[in-house]
Amino acid sequence: MHTIVIAATATLSVPPQVAYGILIDYREGHPSILPRPHFGELTVESGGTGAGTVFRVQTRQATGMQTLRMRATEPQPGRVLVESDLDSDLVTTFTVDPVDGGKGCRVTIETRWTRGGVRGWMERVLLPPLARPVFLHEMKNLEALGRERMAAKGW
Repeated sequence: MHTIVIAATATLSVPPQVAYGILIDYREGHPSILPRPHFGELTVESGGTGAGTVFRVQTRQATGMQTLRMRATEPQPGRVLVESDLDSDLVTTFTVDPVDGGKGCRVTIETRWTRGGVRGWMERVLLPPLARPVFLHEMKNLEALGRERMAAKGW
């Protein structure tokens, strides 16, 4: 079995609580930062905010769109959000750490799964450099939405 890991980190100019609040908001915030066309619709099945939320999200694969059914947990509320696929070992972790005295934050997105055989080897070699820019785009969207929400509140 091959372990495939895709990760990216960016420093954002929004406070960690703003970024984290968007990430755990599966009804409005999180769906609006997903980069298109790499992601399709995100549909909440139950919950909607943080831990316990179950949702479906469409992701673009080489063969077309695939729907994943995910459950959110918060091992460290306010800092770490984990999305686990209910049908495989795929896990995406969002880690939000304060920087600049809490005026900004460093966000890391990491997705990890295992796959056997030649397909697993190919995914391990080919996918990280292709998917990293998608994660960076998602974080750029997160920062833009965070700034928009801060401006709306007069921050």
